[in-house]
Parts: sequence; structure tokens; C-alpha cells
Amino acid sequence: MPVPRTTLSSPTGHRSGRRRLYQVLAAFVVLAALAGYLAVQYLSGSKDLLTGCEVRYDDGTKDAAESTYEMGADQAASAATIAAVGVARGMPERAVAIALATAIQESQLRNIDYGDRDSLGLFQQRPSQGWGTSEQIQDPVYASGKFYEHLAKIRGYQDLPLTEAAQRVQRSGYPEAYAQHEPDALLLASALTGRMPAALNCAAPVTATAAAPGDPDRLRTELVRDFGKGVLPTEESAGPAATRTVAVPVPEGATDGADAADGADAADGAEATDGADKADSSAVTTGARRGWSVALWGVARSGELGIDEIRYAGRVWTPGTGWRADAAGSKEATKPADAADSDTGEVRMRLAQ
Repeated sequence: MPVPRTTLSSPTGHRSGRRRLYQVLAAFVVLAALAGYLAVQYLSGSKDLLTGCEVRYDDGTKDAAESTYEMGADQAASAATIAAVGVARGMPERAVAIALATAIQESQLRNIDYGDRDSLGLFQQRPSQGWGTSEQIQDPVYASGKFYEHLAKIRGYQDLPLTEAAQRVQRSGYPEAYAQHEPDALLLASALTGRMPAALNCAAPVTATAAAPGDPDRLRTELVRDFGKGVLPTEESAGPAATRTVAVPVPEGATDGADAADGADAADGAEATDGADKADSSAVTTGARRGWSVALWGVARSGELGIDEIRYAGRVWTPGTGWRADAAGSKEATKPADAADSDTGEVRMRLAQ
């Protein structure tokens, strides 16, 4: 009688099955880790996955995409600070454009804590080369001020090609790299110095910190840090300490840097030498430029400071919706939406509660 044969599993088959199981588990772990990373980035908003800002100018004669620059909320905040420091120092629009192009190239407008050798911050300035301490360089206001300080020493910088002016300050190993960012920098500078009214919009903040109630004292402090004491709201404008609205006066004839800096060469080189054809500079007067610079600074920093409404020159801005005619709540509401040439009034920023 034949003895039944017993079939035994091959040890090799067991090992192969376990190997496949481990591979599947490893792939699952990797995917779970990636999903977790993306979730953290979404919640923190550090990469601006779902929100951001856009500068747009549409003159009706060209594709709007040719006059659009998109950036994350953190990048917009950096750009606004760079522009505000330039305005506060009386630098012309051309100088602001040079600074912005430099920061786009060096750090993508992010205040990073690393770089080549000991380079740091928005402009990748080096403590070892006399730019300041590491802590100072990573302060966007200080770093921007140091850039303008060096730029102002270059005689005739407004007449130089942008990349050459930037290179004389930076002394980079890639001297031509700044040129590729010139169109974007010109567009940004035109908006953030107030020459292109209502040209910046930011989406509604999605982060927990951005949704937190705004602090009027912090907003006033940041305004003074970026624009200087000249922008400090008066007691009458500031109102009670508990108010959720901060009003920034825009005095008639306020300077915007158009006729300052670079000695005899300082006749608003922004329009004369930068080749920007984005807007007619005569359409926005000096006082209104300062007002729009402050208003768009508020838009750029709305997420971190908890600003949920800005009113100026007959227009109102809210996150995501953008700028529109102000039907109520503004003493200039009866003016047309394009009446951007008012020299008087105030920028009103309302904070989230």
C-alpha cells in the first residue's frame, strides 16, 4: 500500500512571501509619512499649499498673465517689508525693484537661516563680511536697510542695468543671475511703492495662527518697524486701545522716495530709468502713493497680523475677495473706484476678532 506523500511548504517560498509583505509595509509607511508631511505643511501654512498672494496689472492691451506675479503669503510679507523700508528711507522705486530682484534670486523672498558658507536671510548677507550679526541679518528690516545703505553709495545706480546694480552690492559668484527676475521685481515694486493701486491680493488665511484675533498694538509696532515713526497713527486716529481698527493717516504731500536718494541723480528714477510700462505714474499722486504702499503692505501681512479688512481711497479689501469699490464706511465712497489720486485721508485696517 503506497504511503501518502506529505507536501511541505518550501522555506524559500516563505521567505519570498515575507519579503513582499515587508515591501508593501515599507511602501505604506513611506506614503503615510508623505501624507503626514503634507498635512503638517497644510496646517502650518509654511509652504502655502492652498493660499498665496498675487500682484496683477491689466491695462487691457496685453495678456494679464504677462503682468502677474504669484507668491506665497510669507514671500509677500517679505516683499512688503523690503518695499516699506525703501519707502521709509526715501529710496526711489528703482531702488526697491533692485532690492526685490536681489532677494528673489538670493532667497526666493524667504528669510532662510542657511546659505553658502555663512550667508543668511533674505539677501544672503554674511556676518563674516561685515553685514552684521547673524541675528541682525535675519531681521528683514535690518537686512533691507543694509542693502539700501550699500546701494545708495553707488553713484548713478539708477542708470545701471538692474543686474549690475545688484551685483555691485552683492558681489555674487553669478553676477548675471539677477537679470532674470527683473520683470517680476519691477511689477512688485510698482505695486508695493503705491504706483499701481489695488494691485495686490492675498487669499484667505488657512492657518490656525493666521485665524487668531489681531492685536492692534502689534500692528502699530510692525507698521513703525517697517515704515518708520512717520507712519505712526495719531492718538485721534488710533482711537481707544480696545478698538479693532487701526487708522494710519496719509498726510497731503507725503514723500514716497521719488525725489530722494542717490544725490543729484534722484529725480524719481523709477519711471525714468526702469523701463516699467506698467502704469502711468502721473495717475497716482505722491500722498496717494504712500497711502497705497501702506494699504498693500497690510494686504501682504494680513495673514500673520490678523487683518480682515482694509479701506483706502474709496476701495475696500477683504481676504480672497480682493479690492472693490467701497459702498459704505469710507468718506470717499462717493468717488469712482479708480479715483486713486486722493492726497488726503487714512488707511483703515480692521483686525479679526
